[in-house]
Amino acid sequence: MTRPTRRTVLGAGLAVAGTGLLTACSGGDTGHASHGSGASAPTGDYITPDSKEISATEALRRPGPERRFKLTAVETPLDLGGGRTVRSWAYGDELPGKEVRVTAGDTLALTLANHLPEATSIHWHGLALRNDMDGVPGLTQRDVRAGGSFQYRFAVVHPGTYWFHPHSGVQQDRGLYAPLIVEDPKEPLKYDKEWVVVLDDWVDGVDGSTPDAVLAELGKGMGGMDHGGHSGGMEGHGMSGMSTANPTSPSPAPSSPSRMLMGATSDLLGGDAGDVGYPHYLVNGRTPENPQTFTARPGDRIRLRIINAGGDTAFRVALGGHQLTVTHTDGFPVEHTRADALLLGMGERLDALVTVGSGTFPLTALAEGKSRTALAVLRTGGGAAPTASVRPRELDGKVVHGGQLKAAESVRRESSPPDRTIEFELTGSMTAYDWAVNGKRYDPAQRYGVRSGERVRLAFVNSTTMWHPMHLHGHTYALSGGGARKDTSIVLPGKRLEVDFDADNPGLWMVHCHNVYHAEAGMMTVLGYLK
Repeated sequence: MTRPTRRTVLGAGLAVAGTGLLTACSGGDTGHASHGSGASAPTGDYITPDSKEISATEALRRPGPERRFKLTAVETPLDLGGGRTVRSWAYGDELPGKEVRVTAGDTLALTLANHLPEATSIHWHGLALRNDMDGVPGLTQRDVRAGGSFQYRFAVVHPGTYWFHPHSGVQQDRGLYAPLIVEDPKEPLKYDKEWVVVLDDWVDGVDGSTPDAVLAELGKGMGGMDHGGHSGGMEGHGMSGMSTANPTSPSPAPSSPSRMLMGATSDLLGGDAGDVGYPHYLVNGRTPENPQTFTARPGDRIRLRIINAGGDTAFRVALGGHQLTVTHTDGFPVEHTRADALLLGMGERLDALVTVGSGTFPLTALAEGKSRTALAVLRTGGGAAPTASVRPRELDGKVVHGGQLKAAESVRRESSPPDRTIEFELTGSMTAYDWAVNGKRYDPAQRYGVRSGERVRLAFVNSTTMWHPMHLHGHTYALSGGGARKDTSIVLPGKRLEVDFDADNPGLWMVHCHNVYHAEAGMMTVLGYLK
């Protein structure tokens, strides 16, 4: 690739000290930030991860008992089931990594040992935590170098379903992810069992593929390719040598397979469904040919905690023979909503309750628009296990996603006009693979300023022909009209999504697309608290 990626922009020789703060973390332009009137936001120095305000805010959280964990990032063989083993990077030798479980009010203290051949980090997806523990190299901390270690230590305030992964290049699209479950000491839900379901799309180690090679292929764009008589941009469907949603010709040679996906479309996603044709789709690290089996008794009430850890794939999830009752999205409770199937973009989480019948049932995760599925099995009695190709009829029933849900009264934000509105135009195309925010690829020195105590409105305006799951670090926002509290939301092509958050967690915070390849190409920016 000739253009710089996020990692090369940050560089390897940054002069940092203490918590790992960049010299670029102070000063700078507030860019397109605006008040509701459209006036320019005030300029000034930014609160940085080593500022006194970070520790002061953490003290207000009244950190509780310390829960200690150790985690090692390693290169290791991973068994995906069905006799298929790949070599990848993971936390220990498990996929997903071993669950971390704490109680709201605890202090989480996790030491990461990096045994990988390159630097890494951990981002705690969805948590409102202290800024210097957010895990973004070059912005909130130094890289955890190869052979080095780092202790993440912070108060955990809000209960819910979360997860963690690197914020270093495209490492997330390897096996470096794991669930983080924060239990509620006053849990209002009643259930018998809990099933944590982690969804993923998998390419690493298959026929020589790596996420970095996929990024390099995508980064060439489509402008200079032989389109076989088709026009450029998003219309080049069915191109020779590329993955297609319903291939009609043999795959490319195993020595150098193309992973660029053409022809994947979804009405639920507003058109184009994704960039990457993955060879495997997984539930809890297993292929459909050898799925995980979860056992329960007939009549048990099960809480599903579903996490989309994929890199480029939205999943539509259904449990054959059952309806689901959605109770939470992105960790926060919602008004209970019945659904046949659930739609999750990358980074999103949904919790649901289900009272299970007697028998053996497929939990199927359809790779939305890609005509492939992942599978797990729920067994409460006899019956043959479902096959890999099973498609429960519930997939075609009532589909619910986070943008449709209403916040539970206990977490609903009072409606009030924003003190500041910041507009983020999502730009770019497959033709040049130039994904960006407001036409600018990621630069850690480019910030959009906010002040503590403000109600801030973020307006995501999608000017592209693809959907983008947009994620805000360090905060949760409220969807309009009493909508759910979330940290990651699908923004459909040609649409505008407005969300409001309270600026109550000072520091420098990423806002980015959670398609790992769009983000790495440049669709990321920074919100910064002004001093």
